[in-house]
Amino acid sequence: MLRFADPDITGLLQSGDPHPVEWVNISGRSAIFLICEHAGRAVPSALGDLGIDPEEMDRHIAYDVGAEGLARGLSERLDAPLILQRYSRLVIDCNRPYESDGCVVRQSDGTVVPANAEVAEIDRRRRFEEIHRPLHAAIAAALDDRQAGGGPLFLVTVHSFTPVMRATGARRDFELGLLYNRDARLAERLADLFARANPHVTVKLNEPYVVDDLSDYTIPVHGERRGIPHVLIETRNDLITDDRGQREWADRLAASLRLAAQSLEGSV
Repeated sequence: MLRFADPDITGLLQSGDPHPVEWVNISGRSAIFLICEHAGRAVPSALGDLGIDPEEMDRHIAYDVGAEGLARGLSERLDAPLILQRYSRLVIDCNRPYESDGCVVRQSDGTVVPANAEVAEIDRRRRFEEIHRPLHAAIAAALDDRQAGGGPLFLVTVHSFTPVMRATGARRDFELGLLYNRDARLAERLADLFARANPHVTVKLNEPYVVDDLSDYTIPVHGERRGIPHVLIETRNDLITDDRGQREWADRLAASLRLAAQSLEGSV
């Protein structure tokens, strides 16, 4: 059963603020269901500029650079439904549980976010109720409908990562990460098929980080709890900053995703 927001702690989003959820190709026929939790950079008008310089909103700390274009390309190529989330992860990270410190970050890759430094619990809850909860309610309802219809179902979340962390100088010297926690079925199959088709691309499993119940929300809640084969895709963002890169990577990933899903359909 879906839980509805407490009317006593709503009121963040105002007229003119975008709805947090955007549907793309809602009636897509593919067994693959796509999600992009960090697609947008919107900030509720009530929060102003979050106290940071405008150029910070162009960095990976604000959104997953190139991920929206890549996700839209995958949706088109696979005829797959896609849910996009419109607000910046600096407002609230919709791939973190409420209890996580990363849900509303005070600092990200060396940048302090003044609007989040002393955020009151009631304000943190408002962000969750009005942005995070509607996204995941929409995902849950859509997956309920798909599972009720029978047939195979695969959950794919689309992300990107920065090649260099500003705060530490750490470098990520690979192009594609495929992440999972308890269920490796789709990630491992996709890694194998993608590597065969793209031998000059470095693919790593569970890099640049590992999915778990404290640092992630979508995979544990919508993938693992339902028993749906799933993968979190991380593409290095300097490869998908423009239309050309997004098209190229959508072509590559769509071909391997289609084969991976087809090869697993008999086992789910």
